Amino acid sequence: MTKFGVVIGSIRDNSFSKGVADALVAGLPADAEITYLKISDLPLYNQDYDVDSPEEYVRFRNQVALQDAIIFVTPEHNRSISAALKNALDVASRPWGQNVWAGKPALVASQSISGISGVLAHHVLRQSLVFLDMPTMQQPELYIGNVQNLSDEEGHITNTDTQEFLANAAKQFDTFAKKSI
Repeated sequence: MTKFGVVIGSIRDNSFSKGVADALVAGLPADAEITYLKISDLPLYNQDYDVDSPEEYVRFRNQVALQDAIIFVTPEHNRSISAALKNALDVASRPWGQNVWAGKPALVASQSISGISGVLAHHVLRQSLVFLDMPTMQQPELYIGNVQNLSDEEGHITNTDTQEFLANAAKQFDTFAKKSI
């Protein structure tokens, strides 16, 4: 059984990123253990907290450490990832030398309401994951554009072709993760 942590870069209710994440999770094996890792309550990373970390940092770091593999789904904010997602990356990679992301296989999906599909956020995130020492599945690339046309009002993916594409990508990630662990 593989433990998959899911990090959703959007912290708004009914986000399209959550809908994409749910569609990915639907493709994972029935015996997979899925944990959605909450990032909305993490105080902004401050190196001063390395000595005496807030309980939210400790909880998040411990949850990340327990996962075998991580699925990241990010919106695009101003041609980059969201501040909440960047903060989560920083919190779990510190203090220096205690990076709990290291070695965990990663899958990146991005979404956008535009046709650009969050491609820039996707690549910004991938660059961070390289530094964080996370082997990242290269194919298929998961760029979901015009996501509002593929979803309902609650952000759930309703387009069957997109559901199938994401579920198949998750199956491939399961294989990739098992080879990497």
